[in-house]
Amino acid sequence: MAEKRITTPLTDETVRSLKAGDRVLITGVIYTGRDAAHKRLVELLKAGKPLPVDLRGQFIYYVGPAPAKPGQAIGSAGPTTSYRMDSYTPALLEYGLKGMIGKGMRAKEVRDAIIKQGAIYLAAVGGAGALIAKSIKKARIVAYEDLGAEAIYEFTVEDFPAIVVDDVYGNDLYEEGLKQYQRA
Repeated sequence: MAEKRITTPLTDETVRSLKAGDRVLITGVIYTGRDAAHKRLVELLKAGKPLPVDLRGQFIYYVGPAPAKPGQAIGSAGPTTSYRMDSYTPALLEYGLKGMIGKGMRAKEVRDAIIKQGAIYLAAVGGAGALIAKSIKKARIVAYEDLGAEAIYEFTVEDFPAIVVDDVYGNDLYEEGLKQYQRA
């Protein structure tokens, strides 16, 4: 497994260079969003209306960050379970979203959309929210402030750690891990 440094926004070349199992350090801007924000975004897409944030070529990190303590950009910022966004993700990938960061397995429909739309799914380590927050240098709410911790934030990150789970070639790190421990 290789360790790669990537920057945002994502290019098709960057997405194609990443393989399931690669460890990545992300620098640039990433956006956040959870269930309620995803529902609103997809409703806008279905209505043919513009999104409050241009997510084309970007990452969405599934997180509901804790408030910042004095001197910090943000509080603890660990990943939330990704399957809760599965019903909304194919529409966002079709719109142009290039990557997601969360934890846990994705539905087959999401994995198929990742391949079709040329995207990537990464996992952040659950339970490491305080450590992950150290890579977030700036944080500001850019949409849906009424959702509180589930608002859409823009994070400026430096060396944000994650692992590639689903790549554009159809490889899935969780499935590969299970196969290693199955008995013949």
